[in-house]
Amino acid sequence: MKAAIITIAGISSRFNEGIPENEKRHKIIYYENDPYDSLLYHLLQKCMYADKIILVGGNKYDDVKEYCNALPAQMREKIILVFNEHYADLASGYSLYVGLDELFKRYEQPDEVLFVEGDLDIDEKSFERVVSSEKNVLTYSYEPIYANKAVVLYKDGEGCYKYAFNSSHGLLKIDDAFSVILNSGQLWKFTDAKKLKEANEKFYEQDKAGTNLLIIQNYINSCESSTFELLPLERWTNCNTRADYKKILSYWEDEK
Repeated sequence: MKAAIITIAGISSRFNEGIPENEKRHKIIYYENDPYDSLLYHLLQKCMYADKIILVGGNKYDDVKEYCNALPAQMREKIILVFNEHYADLASGYSLYVGLDELFKRYEQPDEVLFVEGDLDIDEKSFERVVSSEKNVLTYSYEPIYANKAVVLYKDGEGCYKYAFNSSHGLLKIDDAFSVILNSGQLWKFTDAKKLKEANEKFYEQDKAGTNLLIIQNYINSCESSTFELLPLERWTNCNTRADYKKILSYWEDEK
């Protein structure tokens, strides 16, 4: 059984900055003309290989639910929509926790789990390489690393993969020696369900207010480095603003 988890609970504050209240939209389902020109639809298309796709919502949950109900039947039947009641007061880790918890309640031993943050646009070929890999997958983009927004992926002197991120968007400090440092692509695949479940439970017990990187780091720490494949994402765009959406839309139009 193959599963994909997409977290879409965020409040889209930058996306709706300066927009009148009655015109504010959840960026994951935002479109201008074609309802299928949304971040969510394009991610769902890429995840259709999976047996089940878990969407973890929060902000404007009813709008997301309405959008999903209008999707093609083949797509709807794969979707499991769950609500993160702490979307406004806890960090990104709780959304991933909710998604994994729902998955393991339904399916004790999935063969693999793909996780992607819902505000990303990733080119299809890169996404397919992640899906096709037989290993755990960590991804990186070719974007410059800016401390105020990047999630850093690096390999320390002992050959272990680690993440670094400043949630207050200030300067970033890495105390470890490292052999490589990259801009994380925020797309992962996990192939050991038992270890992933343990990583999720550890997160809830120790720091449920943390980011999703804590769950991922728990998992990485429990696995041998040789079980991971490091894959680049050729086109990677994080959609934070409506200008970002316009750029992504131009990519989609070129691909039609």
